[in-house]
Amino acid sequence: MAKLKKKVKKAAPKVAPKAVKAKKAKAKVVKPVVVAKAAKKPAPKKASKPISDTVADLIGAATQAAVDFESEVGRIQRAAVRTVGEVAVKATRAMRAAVATSAEIPSYSELPIRAGAPAGAAWGVFGDDDEVGTINLQTPERVVAAASSIRSGKVFALNLPINIPDPPLFTRGKHSHTVKIFPNLDFVLDDYLDNFYPQASSQWDALAHVKHPVHGAYNGIPDKEITGRGGSRLGIDNLARRGIAGRGVLADVARYYDRIGKTIDFTTAKSIPLEDVQAALEDEGVTLQTGDVLLIRIGWTKFYLSASEEIKEELAKETIVPGIEGSDRTARWLWDNHLAAVASDSPALEALPKPPGEEAEFLHFHMLAFFGMPIGEMWNLEGLADDCAEDGNYDFFLTSAPLNIPGGIGSPPNALAIK
Repeated sequence: MAKLKKKVKKAAPKVAPKAVKAKKAKAKVVKPVVVAKAAKKPAPKKASKPISDTVADLIGAATQAAVDFESEVGRIQRAAVRTVGEVAVKATRAMRAAVATSAEIPSYSELPIRAGAPAGAAWGVFGDDDEVGTINLQTPERVVAAASSIRSGKVFALNLPINIPDPPLFTRGKHSHTVKIFPNLDFVLDDYLDNFYPQASSQWDALAHVKHPVHGAYNGIPDKEITGRGGSRLGIDNLARRGIAGRGVLADVARYYDRIGKTIDFTTAKSIPLEDVQAALEDEGVTLQTGDVLLIRIGWTKFYLSASEEIKEELAKETIVPGIEGSDRTARWLWDNHLAAVASDSPALEALPKPPGEEAEFLHFHMLAFFGMPIGEMWNLEGLADDCAEDGNYDFFLTSAPLNIPGGIGSPPNALAIK
C-alpha cells in the first residue's frame, strides 16, 4: 500500500483518491469507452485533467462552435429580414407621402377657394389665419419619407459668408463686425454686428417681404397687421418657430447648359425659360414631389466669386441679374407641383429688372403674396451641385433654421443639404 501511494504520488501528486480509482479503471478499457465515460462523468474540479477530459473539452468546444455558428446564421437571417422590412416601410412611407394629401390641394386652375380673393391666390388653403403658407406641405409623414434621400451622410452648408456680395446689392448697407474683450476678463471674447442686413447675403424672404400692389399681402392680411406696417404678422419668425425640413431637389440649369452648349450672360437680365428648368430636372432623372424644396442653380454665385472688382461695384450701383422666367405660367407650374419653397443661387430668383411693359409679371407677387411660398436667394449651391453631378443623386434631405427675429422681413437660411 505504501508503494502504491508512492507511485500515485509520482504519477499524479495532486489527484484525489477517487481520481486514482478512475485512473485504474482507465487502464483496463480502450480509449473510446474512456471517452464515453468521461463525457458522462467528468473528473472532480480539483483534479488535474486527464486526456479523457481534454477530449471531452474538445468535443464540448466543437459543439459550442456549432451552436455559435447556427446563432450567427440566425442573426444574419434576422438582419436580412429586418433590412427587407425597412425597405418595405420606406417604400410605403414614400408612397403615402406622395399621395397623402396632394389630391386635397386645389390646382392652380381651381384657385381661389375663398370668395373675394384674387385669381390664382391660395388664400385660405392652409387656413384663414395661416402665416407660413406652403411650408405646411412639409407634413410629419413627408419629413419621415424625405429621410430616405440620405444615402452617403455628406453634409453641405448652403450659406455664403455674410459679407458676400461685397459691396451689397439692392442698396443694402454693409455691416461692421466688432470683437471685444470683456472688461477685467481678458480671457473672454464677445462680438456684435452693426448695420446688419439679414437679406444682404444668402437669405429667405419672409412672406411680408413683398405684397401685391393692388390685392395686398398673403392670406388677405390687412396692412395694419403686417410687420413694418403697423403690426407684427407674416414675419420671418413664423418660419423660424416652425422650422423647415424635408426633401430637397436640385435643378442644376448651369450644368445642363454646359452639356447642351448654351450660355448665360450674367451681366444681363437674362430670363431662363421654364422649359429649361424642366429639361434640367428631366436630364437629372429626378421627379418633384409634394412638399419639396426646389433649389435652382444658374451659376450666378460661381460667376460673382470670380468677377472683377469693377463688375462687383457696377452690380452694387445697379443690380442687373439673370434668373428664371417670372411669369404666370411659371407660377402655375410651381403651384401645381405643390412645392414647399423655391431657392436659387441668383440674387432675385427671377431675372431683374423687368423689361418695359412686363413689370406686373413679377414672380414675387405670385409666390409670396398669393401662394405664401418662401423664396430663397443667393444660396451657395456649388459644393452640393458638384456632388450631385458626381453620384447622380439630385435629391437630399434639407433643413433650414432662419433667425428668430420677431417681425423680421428676411433671414440667412442656415440651410443644410444632407445627402
